[in-house]
Formats: sequence, C-alpha cells, structure tokens
Amino acid sequence: MNWNLGLVLSIVFLSHTLMAQEDMLLKDYDPVSIYNTPKTKIEKAKYPVVDFHSHPYPKSAPELEEWVRTMDKFGISKTVILTYSTGRTFDSIVEVYSRYGDRFELWCGLDYTGYDEPDWGKRAVKELVRCFNKGAKGVGELGDKGLGFAYSKPIPAPGMHADDPRMALVWEKCGELGMPVSIHVADPMWMYLPMDVHNDGLMNAFKWRIDIEKEGLLNHEQLIASLENAVREHPNTTFIACHFANCSHDLEIVGRLLATYKNLYADISARYAETAAVPRYSKRFYEKYRDKLVYGTDMGTSPEMYELTFRVLETEDEHFYEKGMSSYHWSFNGLGLSDETLKKIYYENAKKILD
Repeated sequence: MNWNLGLVLSIVFLSHTLMAQEDMLLKDYDPVSIYNTPKTKIEKAKYPVVDFHSHPYPKSAPELEEWVRTMDKFGISKTVILTYSTGRTFDSIVEVYSRYGDRFELWCGLDYTGYDEPDWGKRAVKELVRCFNKGAKGVGELGDKGLGFAYSKPIPAPGMHADDPRMALVWEKCGELGMPVSIHVADPMWMYLPMDVHNDGLMNAFKWRIDIEKEGLLNHEQLIASLENAVREHPNTTFIACHFANCSHDLEIVGRLLATYKNLYADISARYAETAAVPRYSKRFYEKYRDKLVYGTDMGTSPEMYELTFRVLETEDEHFYEKGMSSYHWSFNGLGLSDETLKKIYYENAKKILD
C-alpha cells in the first residue's frame, strides 16, 4: 500500500515538473542562486572615482541633489555628463549643472543640421567652439550602430560615420581645443546574431537587436574599422570608445586598438554583465590594458547601480544575480582587480585625459 502510494506521488510530481518546464516562458525565468558563497556589500569605492560616462538623468532640482548625495556616499568625485546636445539645450544643461562646480563635467554633442551640405564642417566647428566657450570640456556621446551618427540632437546624420571626410574638420578642432570625444560604435555581438535558441544573450539581445539586412548598414567589423580609421588619421585628438567599443565577446579586438594608438581609451560603462560572466578572461584584459581604461556607468543614478559596479570590479564574489541591472539570464561574478588597476581605472587615467 505504501509502495503504491509512493509510486503515485512520484508520478504526480514528475508530471507537474514536466508541465512546469513545458509551460514556463523564458521571460518569466527568475533564478535565485543557492550557493553559499561570499556576498560582499560595497559601501564606498576603494578609491576616488571619476565616472566617465553618464547623462543628464535628473528631471528636477531635488533629483539632482539626491544624485550628488549618492555620489558622495559612494566616492564619486566627478561625473562626466554626455549631453548629446548643442544650442539652447546644451546651454540650459550648463545652467543647471554648473551650480555644483567641478562635481560634473559637461560634454556637448554635434549639430548635424545640413551635414550633407558643403560648408557643414565649418558650421559644426563654429557651434562646437561656442559650446566650448560655454563650458563644454569634451564631445559626446556620439553614436553609430551602423547607419551613421544618430545620437546627437537636434537631428541624426544617416550615412556619416567616424571616418567620413566631412568629420575631419571637427576631429581636428577637438584636438586643437583639447576636447576628448566619447564615441559609441556598434553594439554587443549578441545583437547581430540570429535571435534563436543558440543566442546565449537572447533576452537582452532581442530588445536591442540589429537588423543586419537593412540597406546601408555597416556590420560590427566595419564599424570598428571606421573608429580605427578616425583614431589613426587624427592622432592629436583623444577618443574614448564607449563600452569597450562593444567588443565584450572578444576583448582583444579593442585591446589591439588600445595598444596601437596612444590617443585611444575605452570606457567600461554598461558592460558589467557581459564581462562579469567571464571573470578570469575579463580580469586578464583589465590588468593588461589598465593604462587605457576608464570607469563609467551609463546606468542611471541609483545607489544599487554603483554598488553593483564596485562589487564586480573589487570583489571575488561568485554567481550572483542583479535583475534590475541586466536582462541577461546569466549570473555576475566579481573580477577582484588589483589595487593598481583599480586606481588606474577609477581616477588616474581620467586625470591624464581631463587635465
């Protein structure tokens, strides 16, 4: 009797388990780590930090004040605000953030209005100089995911890439004025792969997927080449490739560029999930290229966001999930970077670029 009851219960259990597997949607999968491994809470960065990649997120004075308090709490000495903006929009951002002295550094965008006209370069440079005189310390974030520069306001510049001859005057003026350029090319490789069962970054990649069949679209390799061409042709201009130049899947691609060009750096912003998934590989890269990497966030202003970045960089915690910071279904791991590397990434390299 007991044996029969046990058999029945086993069948019921297996039946419900199989049904759960068959009925569960991938978007609803919400794993919780059960490993009894160290869980480190970072109260403050180990060294002073310059955040090289953020945006004007606050929409009110109280929100901005709260951000400054959060920066103080976590040891963020300065944040670079990539405004995308020119004209009156840029001026209005300067008015708001200048109240906080050197806690924020504002970078302007480029005005692409009439970019297909012969005199566009001269007009773009004129506005660039005006923004510089208004307080802009750099340019960015400029973004090209394949169809041309699209981030700066008020209009995009379809078909114009980093190595377009029309950009030459702008790049040269940036070098002359000592204005570094923050530039986003491509996107992580998962966004270019088929959206199928073999794409291990599917849940994040699907949202940001690249339509590789679109006419005129440069692929990942071509976009990296456009960046390299601009960096090589304008050695007096400092470029910062956002997000490891979106080479998280093969960091040696950007590593080769960093080793080749003195005027190129990379920020580590918004790619913590991608690099924390492969901690030993990523740590070797960080240690090898520590003279050419700068800290960045690009993920808002929350305390939880800063805590995550420092946990990834400073600790050796393993297999932890941060659902609010990543749409991937894999876990994070700490890199446990050396003190020398942390100092370089947190503030020493930033000082070289900004001073």
